[in-house]
Amino acid sequence: MTMIDIIKWALLFLALNLSAFSIYFIDKQAARHGRRRVSERTLLILALIGGSLGALAAQQLLRHKTRKEPFRSILAAILILHGTLIAVLAFLPLWSPLLLQDF
Repeated sequence: MTMIDIIKWALLFLALNLSAFSIYFIDKQAARHGRRRVSERTLLILALIGGSLGALAAQQLLRHKTRKEPFRSILAAILILHGTLIAVLAFLPLWSPLLLQDF
């Protein structure tokens, strides 16, 4: 993976998380002013497709959906899933020679 690829992935990750944070902000404002809300499903899908850190930051900084269950638990599960995937991808180059030895 080249440095350009890494930068592209980092920018995509940043864009996804900023988008998730922004949508949470819009939903928080809608809740305050009694306007139409963003569905919880949409908020969780934004987190699942890569905006989990933005969603968590918005949840904590904006104090939005902090007591709502099962929303909190599902968001926590998404964060754990993303952390696990990152760990696997980070260590996969180290494991691949060991995995190939068995074949």
